[in-house]
Amino acid sequence: MALWIKSPLAILAEDAGNGIVIADNRIVELVPAGQDAVTPYDATFDAGAHVVLPGLINTHHHFYQTLTRAYRPALDKALFDWLKALYPIWGRIDPDAFRLATRLAMTELLLSGCTTAVDHHYVFPAGLENAIDIQMEEAARLGLRVVLCRGSMDLSIEDGGLPPKAVTQDIDTVLADCERLVARWHRRGVGAMTQVALAPCSPFSVSAELMRQSAAMADRLDVRLHTHLAETEDENVYCLERIGARPLDYLTELGWLTGRAWFAHGVHFTDDEMQRLGAVGAGVAHCPTSNMIIGSGVCQPMRMEALGVGVGLAVDGAAAQDSSNLVQEVRQAFLLQRATRGIGAVSHRDPIRWATEGSARCIGRPDLGRIAPGRQADLALFRLDELRFSGYDDPIAALVICGAHRADRIMVGGKWIVTDGAVDGLDVGALRRAHQSAAHRVQTGS
Repeated sequence: MALWIKSPLAILAEDAGNGIVIADNRIVELVPAGQDAVTPYDATFDAGAHVVLPGLINTHHHFYQTLTRAYRPALDKALFDWLKALYPIWGRIDPDAFRLATRLAMTELLLSGCTTAVDHHYVFPAGLENAIDIQMEEAARLGLRVVLCRGSMDLSIEDGGLPPKAVTQDIDTVLADCERLVARWHRRGVGAMTQVALAPCSPFSVSAELMRQSAAMADRLDVRLHTHLAETEDENVYCLERIGARPLDYLTELGWLTGRAWFAHGVHFTDDEMQRLGAVGAGVAHCPTSNMIIGSGVCQPMRMEALGVGVGLAVDGAAAQDSSNLVQEVRQAFLLQRATRGIGAVSHRDPIRWATEGSARCIGRPDLGRIAPGRQADLALFRLDELRFSGYDDPIAALVICGAHRADRIMVGGKWIVTDGAVDGLDVGALRRAHQSAAHRVQTGS
């Protein structure tokens, strides 16, 4: 079946004023304004009320953290103290609660315009060994494209790290499961719906040996690498005092300065470090709201791009950001750069680029992130019929500046999976009630 998405109110693509034609799972034609589709088509969709964007791509998240939103003992704490308050609670998460957390986070992302989601799961208490498998099942159920990062921690508080022993695993267990997950779930090539990345958590919760072996395995298996890096000044101090090197220097020694790696946050990279990242084509997942809430500082996405670094956008974990809304994150990124670096720092289109083409580069997916022939038909369609938009002139600018927060339609791989602002086949009310009950159980231990 070929579908002509016709006469959009606006579309983020050149020479596509009269829409695009989708065949199977790909975009096959851009239709210029005033012209008809050349490609034979079987059906049309009138997009006259919609702004059409490439599907947004979230490059860093922690789905499980939706179970600890606005958790009182963790409020108003800097990163290390925040983690210490939450690690024991996360250690109580069981498979049922984890499944609900995953489903809820994925649903939020979908409804905000996200078509590809990255999750970084690194907490594996007893009973949750198959966490990534659960996430893959939930992604298939919803129709969401995913890159799931098999996280890990082996450096417990007894070893000089931050997490308690109960949520860590030994190196052999971690590496064996990484290999298993890549063999079972990682798909290669154009249109892959499920991929796996290797993702030790951070320099302060993972040993040098696990970092080194993860990088070597990623190279051998040809998968991507991900970790938190340069998020806070506390991390710099920790690495200098305990390791004798800044975080990026430390990871460089362990084989991580590579184009297959992208790093979450990147707030405190020096200009020299950004140049080194750009030279190898590494990426950074910019997490503006999380960095503001935790008081981490302000990333420099425009400077990074100028130096060759791939810049993606991310909502980060719900306990840090307390929302899984990626289109709102686009607006936050825009406002943060304007507030800290001036009116000329960014245009409204820059954070959209980070959330689409930039994010696709971070995860190594040239088939995503842009409306162009040959790219995957991953699309986010927004309406401008809410009060917040009334009076707009530029429809694409209105999405960012007026604060879009919910997509009307989502297409992934040529299939509609969100229509009229609802995920097809999902009872959102029942999901919210079950998730809230699970969150109470995890938080209280009852």
